[in-house]
Amino acid sequence: MSLTTTSALPGAMPRLSPKVVGLLAALVTVLIWTAFIVVARASADPARAPTLTAFDIVFARLLGAGLVMLPLGCWLTQTQRAALRDTGQMRSAGSMWGLSPLPLNITMLTGTFGGILYGLFAYSGFVYAPAAHASVLLPGSLPLWTALLAVVLLGERISGSRAIGLLCIVAGDLLVGGASLLHAFDGSGIWRGDVLFILGALSWSGYSVLVRRHSLPAVHATTAITVFAFFVYVPAYAGLVWSGIVPGHVFTAPLRDVLWQMLMQGVASVVVSGISFNMMIRTFGPVRSTMLTAVVPGLSALSAALVLAEPLPWNVMTGLALVTLGIVFGVRQAGAKKS
Repeated sequence: MSLTTTSALPGAMPRLSPKVVGLLAALVTVLIWTAFIVVARASADPARAPTLTAFDIVFARLLGAGLVMLPLGCWLTQTQRAALRDTGQMRSAGSMWGLSPLPLNITMLTGTFGGILYGLFAYSGFVYAPAAHASVLLPGSLPLWTALLAVVLLGERISGSRAIGLLCIVAGDLLVGGASLLHAFDGSGIWRGDVLFILGALSWSGYSVLVRRHSLPAVHATTAITVFAFFVYVPAYAGLVWSGIVPGHVFTAPLRDVLWQMLMQGVASVVVSGISFNMMIRTFGPVRSTMLTAVVPGLSALSAALVLAEPLPWNVMTGLALVTLGIVFGVRQAGAKKS
C-alpha cells in the first residue's frame, strides 16, 4: 500500500492513498456494525437489568443522529437550491422545512422503512433473542430480502448462481429462526426476537430498494431518513412518555446511559458508519464492499460470545457459516458477471 505526499517540502503531512482510505473505511464500517449488535443486545437484554427500553434506545439513536444530520441536511438543501437558482430554475429542492435534501414523498417512504420501522423492530428483537440470532437474521439475511423485493418491485431477475447463494442464506436463516420457532410453545420467547429481526431486515431491505429505485445518493438518503424519523418519532415518543401512556425511562435513566446510546447508536451507527460505508463503496464498488461486510455476521456472533458470554450452539454456528457463504458466493458471482 502506497502513500503519496501533499508537498515536497520537508515535514509535509503524508496523504493516504485512495486504497488505504478505502481499507480504513471498510475497517470502521465492519467494527461499527459489529459493535452495534453487541451493544444493542447488552443494552436491551432483560437479564442485564437495562436502564433503557428498546423504544428509549430508538429515541436516543435518532436524537444523537439528528444533532449531526439536521444541520447537514440544511446545508445540502441550501446548496441544491443555490445550484437551481444559478441555472435559472424556479422549482424548489428538498422538503421538511429545508432540512431534507430529498422530495417529501421519498423522504417519508425512506424515513418510514429505514429510519423508524428498522429501529423499532431491530432493538425490540434484542429484548428477546441473543446477538448471534441477530447476526444471522439482520445483516446476514439482508441480501436475501433485498433480492426478493428487487424482483417484486424493480422487476430484476435472479441468476442461477445468485440463487444458490440466496438458498444458502435461506438455509442458515431456517437453522436459526426455525429452531426457535420449534420452541414457541414451551415458554421460550426467542422466536419473538427472531421474527422482529426478520421484520427489521425486511424494513431495511425495503429502504435499500427505494434507494436503488430512485438512484438516491447515500449521504442524501441517510440525511433524509434521519430528518423524517427525528421529527416523527422523537416528539411523539417524548409526549407519550411524559403523559405516562408509554413506560419509557429515557428521562429518568442516568444521563450517561442516554448519552452513550446517542453516541453509539446515533452518531456512530448512523452517521459515521453511513459515511464510511459510502467511502468504501466509492473505493471498492458495491460488489467487493458487500464481500468485505460479509464478515459482520460471524464477527458479531463471536464478539457476543466473548463479551456477553452468550452460547453458540451448533445450529447457530452452522447458520452463520451458511449465511456468510451465501453472501460471498452470491456477490462473487455477481461481480464475475459484471466484469
